[in-house]
Amino acid sequence: MDGLIRRFFDSLDAERNFSAHTIRSYTSDLMQFCRFLAAFDDAGTGAPTTLADLPVADDLDWDRLHDQLLALTPTEVRAYLSTLRNAEYSKPTVARKLATLRSFYKFLVRVGEIDASPVSVVRTPRLDKRLPKCLDVQEVERLLEAPDTSTMLGARDRAILETLYSAGLRISELVGLNIEDLDEFSEAVRIRGKGRKERIAPLGGPAVEAIRAYLELRGRPGRGPLFVNKDDARLSGRSVRRKLDRYLQIAGLPVDISPHALRHSFATHLLNAGADLRSVQELLGHRNLSTTQIYTHLTTRRLKEAYDRAHPLARRKPGPPRTARKPFRADSPSRSNTPLDA
Repeated sequence: MDGLIRRFFDSLDAERNFSAHTIRSYTSDLMQFCRFLAAFDDAGTGAPTTLADLPVADDLDWDRLHDQLLALTPTEVRAYLSTLRNAEYSKPTVARKLATLRSFYKFLVRVGEIDASPVSVVRTPRLDKRLPKCLDVQEVERLLEAPDTSTMLGARDRAILETLYSAGLRISELVGLNIEDLDEFSEAVRIRGKGRKERIAPLGGPAVEAIRAYLELRGRPGRGPLFVNKDDARLSGRSVRRKLDRYLQIAGLPVDISPHALRHSFATHLLNAGADLRSVQELLGHRNLSTTQIYTHLTTRRLKEAYDRAHPLARRKPGPPRTARKPFRADSPSRSNTPLDA
């Protein structure tokens, strides 16, 4: 790997506190771009049109790539994006890969390797605005009741679902929980979120009871991963997704619901019940309020109730319909033709 890229990854870890998962994503994106750049000639006529044409990472000439990275032009960036679109990458994936390049070249400008970023003039693909999927309260209750809690694994799965919904956790936050993160007395749990930021998330009574029942069947270990598989190893996010698919089928719910949908449901149900947006932002661990505002689009019932309470015309009872005014007729008996000075 080129020394510039290594320095960039070191800065992500030491200065920006990115998680190992995020750094792996950045590594994959940058390596793919380097493979593309190695197949792109100086004139631009030999740009690869498919990802299958890219060389493997072991065959890259890093000395040549070092010079290519520093001499990058917007034309090469746009050709890369075109190749991704030809490979039918989704718009969010293309935008993420472009964001990786933006971060890398901002770093090169900051450390003085280049004067200006060639990526700054490349426009990010316009993303389609999609509202997050969520379940209603009755659907969540059906899902939570799906596991068989008479077994240790079933009790664990019930505790997983209860914790996801009760605290609004990301899947990575859930599988990263340790037993020592749980405070059963205060009904709270310590979360390590994005950027290695920690926060305290409250747990509802049902979630605490579900975790307690699971730990009792497991044997009440003192430390280590909270949710483990049958081999007593930390549960993976992929395993949680597979188990959720199973319980969605049992509950008769759509199978395209992801674990993140429980996080969406958590936020939406809080806002519908009257929670303020800032509080929901803190509970979700969002850095920017704009990220949380997407959930306001799902809370139309609460907004309609607020409108009915606050708007003066919304509260006015409809009166009897107004009668149409009769047209003026000069010979009407209700009007006098007598002069005013008579």
